[in-house]
Amino acid sequence: MPYVRSGSATVHFVTSEDHRTSSRINGPTLLLAHGFFMDESMFAPMRESLAAAGVNLVTVDARCHGRTQSPDGEPFSYWDLAADGLAVLDELGIEKAIVGGMSQGGYAALRMALLAPERVQGLALIDTEAGACSPSELAFYREFFERWTSEEPMAPLVAELAPQIIGGTDPRLWRAWTSRWYGSDRQAIMPAARCLMDRRSVLHRLPEITAPALVVRGSHDATSTAQKSEALAAGLSGADGVVTIPGAGHGAAWTHPEVVAPLLIRLVERATVKRESMLSRALTAPWPNRRADRGIQAAR
Repeated sequence: MPYVRSGSATVHFVTSEDHRTSSRINGPTLLLAHGFFMDESMFAPMRESLAAAGVNLVTVDARCHGRTQSPDGEPFSYWDLAADGLAVLDELGIEKAIVGGMSQGGYAALRMALLAPERVQGLALIDTEAGACSPSELAFYREFFERWTSEEPMAPLVAELAPQIIGGTDPRLWRAWTSRWYGSDRQAIMPAARCLMDRRSVLHRLPEITAPALVVRGSHDATSTAQKSEALAAGLSGADGVVTIPGAGHGAAWTHPEVVAPLLIRLVERATVKRESMLSRALTAPWPNRRADRGIQAAR
C-alpha cells in the first residue's frame, strides 16, 4: 500500500489504475480527503465512474483515521493535513491537481489552496464550510467526545452519530462505518477532535482563492447548513452558487455517489479547460514591448 512521510506522520493514500494497463490513469488528478470518523474508502463508490471519465482519483487517510499513522496524542491542525495532501502529490510527481474533500476534508482542501495556490487547479467542497466552531457547536463537541472516550456503551453513541455524519434514509449505508467504530480505539481520536474544535475561520481568506470551485451539500445536512454553504460559495470567486442534493445528509459523497461523481467530473473538466485556455492564450499572445516594460518597471 502506498505511503508517504509528512512531518511526523506516515500518510496512507490510494490512487486509481487503468485496468487495461495496470498503471496510473494518465488524466487530471482529483485528490479527495474524507470526513471525520471515516477514511479514504468513503470515495470508493465513485472511483470507477471517475476512472471511466479519465480522472485519476487520489484519496488520502487523515491523521487518526484509516491507515495513516502519527505519534499517539500528538496535536495537529488542518494546515498539517493540507501539508500531508501536498506531500502525497509530491510523492506521485503530480505538480497540479483538483483538490477537495467532505467536511473536515474540505477544511484541509481549503488550506491546501491557501498554502499552494499554484498547485490547485480547482476545489471540490462537499458538505463543508470555512468557519470556526460556534460556541454551541463547541459545547456539543466537548460533551460528545467526553462521552466517546468514556466507558459509556457505544450503541447509543453510534445511533446518534451515524445519521448525523452519514445521513441518507437507508441504515444499510451506515453499517460499513458503524462496524469500524465499534472496533476502534476510542481514545485515539482525541487529537483529531481537538483539531476539529480548535480550527480557526478562513472565511476572510477565501478571496485569495481564485480556482474554479464546486460547493455541494445534502439538503438534510444539519452540520454544513445552507447558510454556511452559501457563505463559502459567496467567498469563492470561482464558485457558482451551491448545489443541493435532495434527500442527502452530511455524507452525500457516500450515500449519493451517482449524483456527486458527475458534479466532480464537470468540475475537473472546467478546471482543466480553464488552465489549458490560459496556457494557450499565453503562448499565442504577442511578445511584450521591452521598452514599454522597462517604462512600467521604472514607474513602479
